[in-house]
Amino acid sequence: MTMAAAIESRTADVPTWSKTSRIARVDFLDDLGQAETIWRGLENRQHLSTPYQRFDFLRPWQQQVGTREGLRPFIVIAYDRERRPLLLLPLALGQSHGIRTAFFMGGKHATFNMALWDRNFVMEATRADLEALISAIRERAKADVLAFNQQPLRWQDLPNPMALLPRQASANDCPLMTMVPNASPTARVSHSLRRRFNTKERKLKVLPGYRYHVATEDADIERLLDAFFRIKPQRMAEQKLPNVFAEPGVEDFIRDASMKRLANGGRVIDMHALECDDEVIAVLAGVADGQRFSMMFNTYTISGNSRHSPGLILIRYIIDHYAEQGYRALDLGVGSDDYKRLFCKSNEAIFDCFIPLSARGVIVAAAMSGFNRVKYLVKHSPALLNIAEGLRRVVR
Repeated sequence: MTMAAAIESRTADVPTWSKTSRIARVDFLDDLGQAETIWRGLENRQHLSTPYQRFDFLRPWQQQVGTREGLRPFIVIAYDRERRPLLLLPLALGQSHGIRTAFFMGGKHATFNMALWDRNFVMEATRADLEALISAIRERAKADVLAFNQQPLRWQDLPNPMALLPRQASANDCPLMTMVPNASPTARVSHSLRRRFNTKERKLKVLPGYRYHVATEDADIERLLDAFFRIKPQRMAEQKLPNVFAEPGVEDFIRDASMKRLANGGRVIDMHALECDDEVIAVLAGVADGQRFSMMFNTYTISGNSRHSPGLILIRYIIDHYAEQGYRALDLGVGSDDYKRLFCKSNEAIFDCFIPLSARGVIVAAAMSGFNRVKYLVKHSPALLNIAEGLRRVVR
């Protein structure tokens, strides 16, 4: 069978709903290579997507993590009547306890999940368009439920059309820093906080070869990743947290994605560090798209230099680095950790959708929705959160 025939066999026919929707055709692909050309075409500035949905971010994730977890690519591409791509959903299909679920690729390593959209379609999309898309998926997915977690309500000041579907607030908040172009440095990080960091940094500046830098060469990236994967397990053990970076394929995925270059010469994952001649003092990595930086992972030394708050000093450098490039926002990932709130004073609005695709999926979607609502209540109630953390410690 030719590739064209293979794609056609997984194409939803044009049904009656096309009369009220711009979506006239939907293709379903289970091979990232077949979707690559359209996918990359939807990554440019004429379209809308987050850097977590880049092809060069999700292909290594699927190859190194998704495949090991038994997940199958399920890529949904919707077109208008002129065969122009309107959106691409980079999904994966998985099965657990007999329930088949479709969800965004990237798993816990993607802070935000979102389709790649035609920018004009974003401004015009209606509930009928979204219902048409879900109807087509329901016919072809052979899944019970769509679990779309941690979707931004807006991106680059444009609305996320998925918010037109039934939705609820995500269990976790994502602290956000907004940055005004050409504002003074103290508008981003207060004078008193900068003075505090400067006092601490004086102790680090006496170290031979002390420096802040963004890794651009392969050898530097490899060295920083070596340090991260050596230090992070020790830090997580101190906090009695499971080491998610030890899960099968995760280190390979991060190393693979970190080495890939973008068309503009940058990297898929930006790697920032504080170093001296003797050690890597702190590392922080994330994704950037010209307007926003979003942290993926970080750690700092277990040596005596840790008492000088190198992680916080590194964040200050990173904030100034992106502000000087005209960035408008920065986040440090989901979760309301104290160090995140030190810099990020507002919250990104993120939401979840649980959409049934089968009779069994109606029950599953209701259960997922209810479970996430409970998590939301716990995480937003200090008393309930203390009880939950106590129970977690007992179980461990």
